[in-house]
Amino acid sequence: MIDMAGAELKQLTRLLGLAGETAWERLLEWLVDDYFRLDALGLENIPAEGPAVIVANHSGAWGLDAFVLHKVLTRSVRRPLHVPAAPLAFRFPVIGSYARKIGGFPVNPMLGLEHLNAGELVGVFPEGIAGLEKPFRERYRLRPFSPGFALTALRAGAPVVPVSVIGAEEACPKIGEVPALARFFDLPYFPLTPPFPLPAKWRITVGEPIPAPEVPDSFAARKAAARALCDEVQATVQAMVDRERSLAEPVFG
Repeated sequence: MIDMAGAELKQLTRLLGLAGETAWERLLEWLVDDYFRLDALGLENIPAEGPAVIVANHSGAWGLDAFVLHKVLTRSVRRPLHVPAAPLAFRFPVIGSYARKIGGFPVNPMLGLEHLNAGELVGVFPEGIAGLEKPFRERYRLRPFSPGFALTALRAGAPVVPVSVIGAEEACPKIGEVPALARFFDLPYFPLTPPFPLPAKWRITVGEPIPAPEVPDSFAARKAAARALCDEVQATVQAMVDRERSLAEPVFG
């Protein structure tokens, strides 16, 4: 009797989880298509086949841009996109399970090398949480990129595709922090931001792929090549962000 009740509870929990994931999926589609009125440009720059590392700026207080970018790219190019995420992302019941369902995986030193070696796409936000923590007055000023993605691209011989995301900073502006809540919920930080995203217009632009250089023989040379590739990609993404901000329509227009 107890075993049957336990099984029924597990089944109910699973069904509730699936319902939550479906609701999140529909909310995300509505945000992308209607609420954010998102424009996506340069999608033809994503390779139709073979491995590639998609690199984007990270912004907005809660990291909603990761879900939006994944939704836009996968349904446009119809290729799976695997995204390494901080362990924090998987702690939330519905969002965590949804992230795993769509190809998200916990950050690890290899940053999806196995997916690249299998000819798949990997999307990264090399600013990490630092990109989300910056105050609104410093919006779109990229934080230093971690070079791990560049070393992974080097090992896989995969091109790096730069992407700029405009609109997330205004949709989820960070106007302060609440350290007490961060400690209470055991979070890296707890932003002071609107409880629901603001109706900012988004613009995602995909740039031309940057080929990975040949893999040097020595460790020191590989490290230097990865650092150089990382710096080139960050400069490219920052230039794209600056350009697209100047070309985009008024965010709340």
